Parts: sequence; C-alpha cells; structure tokens
Amino acid sequence: MAPVRIKLHPRNLWRSVKPIRPYYSLVSLFFTETLSHASHSQRPLCTKACNNASFPSDLTCITDCLISIFTKRPFSPDDPELENLAPRLTTQVVESVLTGLKSWKIAHVFFTWASNQSGYKHNCYTYNVMATILSRAKKIDSLRAMTVDIVNSRCSITPGALGYLIRCLGSVGLIEEADVLFDQVRMMGLCIPNNYSYNCLLEAICKSKSIDLIEMRLKEMQDYGWKFDKYTLTPVLQVYCSAGKFEKALSLFNDMIEQGWVDEHVFSILVLNFSKWGEVDKALELIERMERHNVRLNQKTFYVLIHGFVKESRVDKAIQLFDKMRQSGFNADLSLYDVLIGGLCENKEMEKALCLYSEMKKMGIHPDVRIITKLMTSSSEEREMIRFLSEGQEDKEEDMILLYNSFLNCLVNNSSLDKALLFLQVMMGDQSATEIEEYKCLRINKAIRPNTTSFIIVINGLLKTGKLDLALSVFHDMKHIGCESNILLYSNLIDALCNSNRLVESYKLLSEMKVSGFEPTQFIHNCIFGCICKREDVAAALDMLREMSAHGHEPWTKYLSLLVKGLCKHGRALEALKFLSNVVQEGFLPDIIAYSAALDGLIKIHEVDQALELFRDICSRKYCPDVIAYNIVIGGLCKAKRVSEAEGILNDMVIKGLVPSVVTYNLLIDGWCKNDNVDQAMLCLSRMFTEDRAPNVITYTTLVDGLLNAGRPDDALVLWNEMGRRGCAPNRIAFMALIHGLCKCGRPDPALVYLREMEEKGMKPDTFVYVALMNSFVSNFHLPLAFEILKEMVGKGKFPEPLDKNYLVFRDAVLKLSEDATTSSDVKNLIAEGRIAGIFCSDVENEG
Repeated sequence: MAPVRIKLHPRNLWRSVKPIRPYYSLVSLFFTETLSHASHSQRPLCTKACNNASFPSDLTCITDCLISIFTKRPFSPDDPELENLAPRLTTQVVESVLTGLKSWKIAHVFFTWASNQSGYKHNCYTYNVMATILSRAKKIDSLRAMTVDIVNSRCSITPGALGYLIRCLGSVGLIEEADVLFDQVRMMGLCIPNNYSYNCLLEAICKSKSIDLIEMRLKEMQDYGWKFDKYTLTPVLQVYCSAGKFEKALSLFNDMIEQGWVDEHVFSILVLNFSKWGEVDKALELIERMERHNVRLNQKTFYVLIHGFVKESRVDKAIQLFDKMRQSGFNADLSLYDVLIGGLCENKEMEKALCLYSEMKKMGIHPDVRIITKLMTSSSEEREMIRFLSEGQEDKEEDMILLYNSFLNCLVNNSSLDKALLFLQVMMGDQSATEIEEYKCLRINKAIRPNTTSFIIVINGLLKTGKLDLALSVFHDMKHIGCESNILLYSNLIDALCNSNRLVESYKLLSEMKVSGFEPTQFIHNCIFGCICKREDVAAALDMLREMSAHGHEPWTKYLSLLVKGLCKHGRALEALKFLSNVVQEGFLPDIIAYSAALDGLIKIHEVDQALELFRDICSRKYCPDVIAYNIVIGGLCKAKRVSEAEGILNDMVIKGLVPSVVTYNLLIDGWCKNDNVDQAMLCLSRMFTEDRAPNVITYTTLVDGLLNAGRPDDALVLWNEMGRRGCAPNRIAFMALIHGLCKCGRPDPALVYLREMEEKGMKPDTFVYVALMNSFVSNFHLPLAFEILKEMVGKGKFPEPLDKNYLVFRDAVLKLSEDATTSSDVKNLIAEGRIAGIFCSDVENEG
C-alpha cells in the first residue's frame, strides 16, 4: 500500500492527518529536546532590564540587597530592611533577583514573597523566569501550582512568552497542564496565540505521543489561518513515528522534502525510527536518498544508528554505516569500536573483529579492557587468548582483575580447569607458575591479587564437572589468603555437598558461614532440608523446619513430598502421616502432592479407613484435593471391594467441580468387574461417553476381561469390535486378556484366530496364553489342534516353570494328549527327545 501523501496547503492539511492504519509498529522513541534555534530567535523571554549592567544604579542596589538578604542564613521574612525594599519592587527587579539566585528553593521563596507584596504583581516575564528555574530543577508540583496562579491572577501573556512557558511545562512532562493553560489564557483573553505559540504547544504535545491531540491542534491552527512551517510539522512527524504510524510519517516526510523543510534533525527523526522499527535496510536506503538532497547525518545520529543496528543483530549494516560515517569525515571513538567489535564477536566474525582491532590501534586509539575481553572470550585458541591477555596489560588493578577473570572464565568454559587453577597461582605471583611456557609471554610486573569473582569462576567450574573435593580445597585456599567469600559461593558449595549426600560437611559449612556474618538463605536451608528428606530422617527434617521457621523461610514442597513418598515406599505411612501433622504444627502447609503420597502409602498398607479419614480432614481444612488425590482414594476403596463408596467419592468430586479423568473411570470399572458386577462397570462406560471422556485401551481391556470372567463371551466380542470402530487399537495385554478369556469360556477356535492376528501385528504372547489355548482345545476334545499348539510351544521353547500356577494345567494337557491314539506317539516322541521341558517318559508311564 502506497503511503498517503500530506498536502501542505492549510485547507487540505486536516484532511491529510485523519487516522490511518499503522503499517509498522514503533519500538522506541527518539526525542529531541528543542527545536532548531531558528524557531526561537524571535522569542521574548524577559524584559530587557533583566541585565544588571543596563539597570539604573538604584535598581542595581535594590537587586543586590534583596539577593544578600535572601541568601543570608538564617533568613528572616521579618527583616526590617525587606519592609523598606518591598515598595520599590518592580518586575525588572524581580527578574534580576531570580536570575541572580543559584538555589531554586531560595528563588521560590523570593518569588512567593514578592507575590504577597502590596502594590506588586508578577508579569509574564517573571513567571517565565521562575518557570525556567523550576523546570530545570524538575520541581513539577511547584510548576503545576504556578500555572494555576497565572490563570487566577489574570496575568496578560505575550504569544512568545506563552510559547516559552508551554515549553517549560512540556520539558517536565506536564503536557495536559500545558494544553489546558493554552486554552484558558486564550478564552480568558489573556493572550492571542500566534504561529510560534502553537509550534511550542505542538512540540510539548509530541512528548505525549497523542496523535488525536496533535491533529486536533493542527486543525485548530488551520482554522485560525496560521501557516505551517517545518517547526509546525517536525513535532507531528515525531508523534507519528512514536506511535508507529509508518505511512503517515513517511507521507509527511515526503511533503516536507518537497517544501525544502528537511534538515539534519528532521532527517534523523525518521532514520532513527526506521532503525527502531527494525527496518535497517530501509533506513540505509533513506540515508542514500537524503544524501542526494545534500542532507547528511550528523555524528551523533551516526553513533546512535550504529549502536541500534548492532543491537538488532545487523552488524553487517552497522559496519556499512560505519564506513559511510568515516567517508563523511567523522572520526570514530573508543565506544564505537567497542560496540562494533562486540557485535562481530557475538556473530563469530573474528576475522572482521581483528581487522577493526588492528585499525583502531593504527589510529592511535588504545583498546580498553572491555574490547580485549570481548576478543579474548570469543577466541577459540588458547594461545590467541594469552596474546590478547598480554596486550591488555593495564596499570589499574581493577582493570587487570576484570581482564584476568575473563581469561579464567575462558579456561573454565574450554574445560581447561587445570590451567585455570594454575592461572590463579600466576595471579598471585607464584614464580613457578609463571615459568610455564604458555604464560611466559605475560611478563607480569606485579601480582594481581585474585578477588572473590576469580575464585567463584574456578570453583563453579570444578563443581559443574563433579570435582567437589578440589573445589572445597580451592575455597579453603581462598580464605587462607584473606579473600572474602560471599553468599553465592557458600550456596553453590552447600548445594553440591547436599547433592553428594555429604550432610555433615554441609552443616559444618553452614556454621562457618554464620560465623562469617552471612545469614543462610532460603535456598541454602532447602538444600540441606532436601538432603535430610532423601535420607528419610524425620527428626532431623523437623529440626531443620524449626530453624527455617525462625528465619522466615518456607520449605520447598517437593522435599516434603519426597520425604513422605520415601517413608510410604518403605511401609512407614503412619510415620509419614505424623510428620505431616508436625509440619502443620510448625506453621507450614504441605501441598496436596505430599498428602496424596500419604494417602497412597496408607492404602498400600491396607489402612483404607485411615486414608479416608485423612482425605476428609484435608477437605475440611479448605484444601482442594486434585483429581490425582481423588483417584488414589477411589482406587484404594475399589481394591478393598468397597466400590459403592468409591462411586460416592466420584459423585462428590463432580459436585466440587472437578472433572473425572479416564483413570478415575478405569479404577471404578476395574473395581466393579472384580466385584462381579460387570453391568455396573458397563454403566460407567456409558457415563464416560455421556461426559465426553474417551475410553482408552485399559478401559476396554478391563471390561472385556470382566465380561469373559462373567461368562459372556459374545458381549465381550461385541465390545472388542466397538473398541476397533472407535479407533482404539488393542495392545498386547488386551489381546492376551481376550484370548485367555475366550479359552476360559470354552471358545478356543476364535481365541486361536485372535492369537494369529496378534502375532501378525508383531506382538508376542506370554506362555500362559498357549497353555490356555492348548487346555481349552483338550477340554473341547480338539486334540489335533491342541497338539499343534504344543508343537508351537516346543518350537518357541515356551513352557511354564514348575512353580508356575499354569504348570499343572500344562502337564495334565500333555498327559491327555499322550493317552489319545491320534496324538500319543508324536507326544511320546517329543518327550523321549527331551523337547518338552519338565515332562519325562516316566511321567507318562506312571500316568498310564
């Protein structure tokens, strides 16, 4: 979409500034404090008499006396000399005194005193001088009060003085006050604003980024017949840019070019905002376009743009602009080289970074520690790092420690921990370390004492690689040389000790830390608390909780849950329950995860009633048990064959607004099936469909198994087929449950079909499935088919172990096959060859 062009004829301007959908969004605001000096050359700030040199001698004397009185300490408003001077006050004297006072407070006291003198009244120039003082001192409340006083005193204001006052208000963000004051003095007839007054108002409004307000004032100017100039439209351009109104800004800029109103300042506004919009390429195109109009960027704008391009990760364009800047005759300083080299290092463009580095040295610009550090940390080779380290030698110790710490960081990041430890010795002036080949080039004149950061870098590197003992050794060396530790270092070491289950050493370090004057943090307390919880030491855990309570620290709930789960895992659920009760007594509230773990533990030791009591207690104490907690209770009741109670818990769960999960229904379905009430289980399935909870393979498997156990194979097969139609693919467990159940119901033929389907899908059945099939065929007198299953078991080596409950079933089936004429000889041959595990010829003979 082409940008809408703004016509600058007064009659057409308002039409051109109606709201347009933004094409780009603005990231940030570039704001120029003042308009060009040319826009203010005609502005009257105060009376000509404000210069003491042009005062009559008597007025100069009055001015000096007043300054002396008001700066004298202590100041007394009842000074009799003030009474003598008050009748001689004039606005010229007040202006002169105000400009001669250095303190805004004294100036304000004098201004207020003058206001109260009989026969004296401030004029617009005295107000402006005071406004200047207050705005520079950022005294917003006093400035706001003064604007009210101007209106209440009905002070006449010249258009120039009004413009200046508006700019003072705008400079401290009093945009609304400036806008209201402008209207009030005009409506009360105190001032007839002119073109300059409006320009100053627009300049103030542009700081508020209000498009509606600035366009309204622009239309108002047009209606009053004031002509627009570049000082009128520059604030409008700024507002469009600030609000991200790309099309409006570009259209207005184009019209300003046609009028010849674009200077470096106007140009910079648009270019900088292009950059902030992320339109780096378009910003460069605009620069080239303006150069054709002989309008070039100033040095400050070049600097800001280059910094912005690097920040936007467009270092290529930043370098391009850098070259253009130098072609324009501007020199680069250290800060510019710093940002460019930093950007190139981040982009891994080391060759270009090194070229800039060489260039700046040729220009006589000495690289500082920051630049050396960036180059060093971006280098891949250690020798190159050491070269930069050698070149970065400085006289200032604080600069050197920064550089050396960066080098230590490089060594640690390169997994050169041995060399990092060695370099610590170099920093401390160890001669034997300095003789090492890699460090000979350093030529260190004096030892650079490592600081806490130096040791933190090395110790953290050691901790990350699991070298805890070496890290502790370095820590003790650090304290030995008198280098103070900090809380971060203690935290990292205690955390590492706790993760290594070295609790005694953690306590020792905690005590040492306290002696050093450091208060343990919540993190440190929780590290130790977590280690205690892993050990399942209830007494120690409670002791630590008491200490944490004294410091106002909260235990992390994951550790409370960890301890409870650990206790329950080892059958100590009652102890876990007592622990949770003690935690509450100490003023902490375990979360529902910890209570859920306790519920699960109680159920596992068959304390279902106590679990129910705990669950009801949780609910009564305003806890909100989640679906997992409800599932634990429902599952426990179902296992205890108290399925009706479990269903009641489900209904309570729904009443409280929780949505039962598929697991919830699966638990109930399994409970009803095992309670020989498969019809109730089927009702649960219907309820799942009603509540839009899709059954999963576990749901169908449980129901199929339940139906088969109830002697309803036809219903089971109907449900099996429905499972397939609903897109729920049966797994290995489902197939085995179906095959085994069909065999129990005397349906080996369809069971065999499903066995073959299962095998085609790449699923391998367990031995009990073959045993069930073989036994079912034997029971149905399909002995040849039973023998085929036996041969399959022989071929796959799948036989039940002698202690397996299926072993006797298997043995009886084999013996029956050995007695039948159609299969006897083949079975006996297999037995004689020892191919049927656990059955021997003597077994057959004895049976016979």
